[in-house]
Amino acid sequence: MVRMILNTDEGFLWSLRACFAIGGLFCGLVAHGLTSNDLHAQSASYERPPIDYINAPVSDEVSVLGKQISAGEVELEYDPKFGYLPAVLKALDIPLDSQVLVFSKTSLQLHRIAPGTPRAIYFNDNVYVGYCHRGDALEIAVTDPQQGAIFYTIRQRSSDTPRLLRDRGQCLTCHATNRTQGVPGYLIRSVYSDNSGHPIFSRGTFTTDHASPFIERWGGWYVTGEHGQMRHMGNVTTSDDEAMDYESGANRTTLEGLVDTDPYPSPHSDIVALMVLEHQTQVHNALTFANFETREALHQSYTMNALLERDPDHISESAQRRMTKAVEKLVQQLLLCDEFGLESPVTGTSTFASEFAKRGPTDPSGRSLRDLDLKTRLFRYPCSFLIYSPAFRELPPEVHQRAVSRIQEVLTATEPEEAFAHLSADDRKAILEILVATHADFAERN
Repeated sequence: MVRMILNTDEGFLWSLRACFAIGGLFCGLVAHGLTSNDLHAQSASYERPPIDYINAPVSDEVSVLGKQISAGEVELEYDPKFGYLPAVLKALDIPLDSQVLVFSKTSLQLHRIAPGTPRAIYFNDNVYVGYCHRGDALEIAVTDPQQGAIFYTIRQRSSDTPRLLRDRGQCLTCHATNRTQGVPGYLIRSVYSDNSGHPIFSRGTFTTDHASPFIERWGGWYVTGEHGQMRHMGNVTTSDDEAMDYESGANRTTLEGLVDTDPYPSPHSDIVALMVLEHQTQVHNALTFANFETREALHQSYTMNALLERDPDHISESAQRRMTKAVEKLVQQLLLCDEFGLESPVTGTSTFASEFAKRGPTDPSGRSLRDLDLKTRLFRYPCSFLIYSPAFRELPPEVHQRAVSRIQEVLTATEPEEAFAHLSADDRKAILEILVATHADFAERN
């Protein structure tokens, strides 16, 4: 057994260059001659107070784990085949069956990634871990309730004192753009990939979530599972002038013949895990956006109060509008507005779907927001399970209360507004009953 310590101050190479790109675009930016200096010539608003992303303390699970390791409360074992991956997954309670595989060269360790050696991603509700076979480092991203996505690396080298390092801004080159809703966050990229794994940027790319048509999803990824007549971009490569072959990659229940999965802990790249991953990444971003937007709006309003000699607690009309807009964006994300309607049932190949559903919580009737539908939509009850997350619970009070009130308003409406027309009367009733039984914010109101 070896002990890992957290060091967030030492700025050697891995801390400065790590980029946890979930199907991201780091190498694409480099290929086009763009640098982080070009993209961050001016400091983003979240790098200054009141957010102060780079310097403010964090309380995410990874930082907590680091403190436990430093105190000798947790030890991580180095595995000869997978390095620190098994120990990290166990320590952070990340299920192995969440494994998905991406073979496009769209992250920092592109020299390790190809159709024959894909990068694996593992995740739970709040943490994402990237693993390359024989890679230089594990990449970890986690949502801090106040600061959004925080990025770490662990060198994949056995040591008595291996270090878990926080990135201090380089990852934001890709992970704080309009694709992440303008905040430190996550993205799932779908690309046209050639047979060596290089993205063909001239053909375009897609940022995907639960609203994306299947036909735009998972280019450069492996996908195991059945999906009937629907087609996606996974499991195949292409070229500049070649028509995309959607048929040969469809309804694959095994990756045999495509890639040797023995170097990975699981043989799956489960379609249901991919769908949940897409959904939660953009919900995390919406939560961070609502948090940042509220704090910045209030900070600006309170600063103007001092200059204009107004009541120090006065909230300006412009700040009110910013918060209202952020709430509406968040609520629509949480209630899966504009979700792509499934045209065929979807079935995964691993235990991910059943294990995901077991994580609850459930109401007295056994219903849960984690219940999957997979026939016409992702969830049986279209309200994101991330409504239970620390990032939602710890939203600033001004926006947290508005979000709860707005969700309650939508769910109790006699006739839904156009944006929420996808929720039937039965859907709204069931979601509200589940929330009242399982969520303190709604229990207090009913």
